[in-house]
Amino acid sequence: MTAKMSPLDIQNRLDMLEARAQTHIDVPQIRAMLYGGQDKWDTQRKIVEILSKDSVFDKSRRSFMTRKERYKRGLAMTHRVFELQEVHKWSDADAAWVIRNMDEDVAMVLDVGVFEPVVKNQGSQKLLETYGELIANKGIIGCYLQTELGHGTNVAGLETTATYLPETQEFDIHSPTLTSSKWWIGGLGKTATHGVVQAKLILPGGKDMGPHLFFIQLRSLKDHSVLPGIMLGDIGPKAMGGYVANDNGYARFNHVRIPRENMLSAFAQVMEDGRYVRPPHAKLSYGSMLYVRAHMISTMGWAIAKAATVSIRYATVRRQGTKGPDGLEKQVITYSSLYYRLLPLLSRAYVFLFLGQNLVEMLAAMQSQLTTGDTSLLAEMHATSSGLKILASATAIQDIETARRSMGGHGYSDFAGLGRLYADHLPGATYEGDNFVLDQQIVRAAVKSCKTLLGLKSTSALTPSTAYLRLLLPEFYDTQHATEFPEWDDPNTVIALLEKRAARIVEARTLVVDCDASMDQRVSRAATEAFVAVQVGKMIQSLRSHLAESEAAVLAKLFNLYLLTTVESGLVDLLSFGIFPQNAERGRDLTGGLRTAIKQLCLELLPEAIGLTDAFGFTDWQLDSVLGVYDGRVYEALWARAQTEPLNASEVPDGYEVSDQPLCRCSMSD
Repeated sequence: MTAKMSPLDIQNRLDMLEARAQTHIDVPQIRAMLYGGQDKWDTQRKIVEILSKDSVFDKSRRSFMTRKERYKRGLAMTHRVFELQEVHKWSDADAAWVIRNMDEDVAMVLDVGVFEPVVKNQGSQKLLETYGELIANKGIIGCYLQTELGHGTNVAGLETTATYLPETQEFDIHSPTLTSSKWWIGGLGKTATHGVVQAKLILPGGKDMGPHLFFIQLRSLKDHSVLPGIMLGDIGPKAMGGYVANDNGYARFNHVRIPRENMLSAFAQVMEDGRYVRPPHAKLSYGSMLYVRAHMISTMGWAIAKAATVSIRYATVRRQGTKGPDGLEKQVITYSSLYYRLLPLLSRAYVFLFLGQNLVEMLAAMQSQLTTGDTSLLAEMHATSSGLKILASATAIQDIETARRSMGGHGYSDFAGLGRLYADHLPGATYEGDNFVLDQQIVRAAVKSCKTLLGLKSTSALTPSTAYLRLLLPEFYDTQHATEFPEWDDPNTVIALLEKRAARIVEARTLVVDCDASMDQRVSRAATEAFVAVQVGKMIQSLRSHLAESEAAVLAKLFNLYLLTTVESGLVDLLSFGIFPQNAERGRDLTGGLRTAIKQLCLELLPEAIGLTDAFGFTDWQLDSVLGVYDGRVYEALWARAQTEPLNASEVPDGYEVSDQPLCRCSMSD
């Protein structure tokens, strides 16, 4: 039976049309800026159009597939991408973009995202001559074996060994304990033929030189069988159905020999006689982790963008509550409790997308310098990427769930798409460095910089990520104590507050030996948010050089909303350290003005919300969400998708005769 369209279905479409008519921004202009230029947007739009029309990338049955079917589908999708690359003459960068953005965490993600760049940037010339073309042409499939059963973020504690044997000029790769088994390795379980393994380098005489990288073959290129001395397998399903198509795997090595040339020796080397040549910087082997962290910021930004698009579109057409003079219930997006949650989420998506672009450019500059032996950017890149990785991953996880819950009961449907998005991004808080452990690295760097500053009484040693510490020197003190309430519409005032918070809490952490249990997390967040705030200020200043006046004005408000909500989330420390006015009359809400300013910005941005989400450029195929469809016809989309549920294929379910019917007969006999 075909469902008849109701007045509410028609109203959904009208509400979406009206919302688009209200926006004042030129959507294509902002979209081009988000994608790094109109040419890049045009290229990616054409690629998405090709994928969405290809049956291999069809998503209509995905919710009902088993894990084996999803894995097999992922392999077919990957194979098809490289076929299409040949047909349409896509660049390697375009193909890699497709692998990372085809809405399925397939095994090949780690090949193009980690394995290939690591070998390219850290492999010796001889290794690249042997394997470079094979890797580029996908003649071999790689993975990156770092995490172990017993160790993750603590790379220095890894147990896998690579012992150099000068008599044969080989390395002996070995897993000496159960806990040294490589674990969680994407693409390893059933797919990868080769890998880069992180192992402790043991020199002749038993000297441990710490973790280094080694290129190793895992499976035969003839029949894909596992090579002798190696045990491989899949670790099993992940929480909440995340990463279904990815064969995260384990590996154990039983004295597997590899040639000396298989050590990734662009920086550190072991000579034929066993002499060790040190790298110019101790953390050069962390280059692969920096690469992943740098790209994570944009990845998390796009994830928040998807969640914002789906939830804001749904809230625009969903009507609930008291009827107005027009006889219609209110659009839920107009309720303050909802727009207060969703519009700040939208602001964070924009901020992380632009931050991601900047960080990738910084990474490229660093890698270019490393080829000349210049390591001057490495420490700053490590600190910046670590802090942003923590902030972006934690924020994305929280924002995706906020968006899902904003959609009420329908948000819990798999067809809404945000449960799947949440499950696939939740591990981001753990992989490439557990966030709580990385917090400690941020704190150590901040405390070290603070001690240097207080000792030198000079800002000469400060970097962009620690520039806020200058406020601890007398020449940067405010001329008067904080007695006036900030002007919330002035971004510079808001940025100053966040920098002051970071400076004061880092100083306290430096001077206090026995700090409270949450302090390291607060210090890490404050330091990173101060850095981001300065970057947001630069974004606001540069808007008018990239956009027309009206578009620049809207994005400036959006960025200021990000700053204000960041201040709101840090109120405990802002009040604790006396950065807010201290002479307010008794009973007065010190933070009321801030929240009023946030509400006012939300009201000003509300008419632009649909335009700002349209600027992300997502198609319905990309979102795969019945609640985020472009035309707003959410109820029709949800009804149609429910009809595809396999349980609905027959009126009487399988198992009825065996289980339900006997119970019914017993009941009838009573």
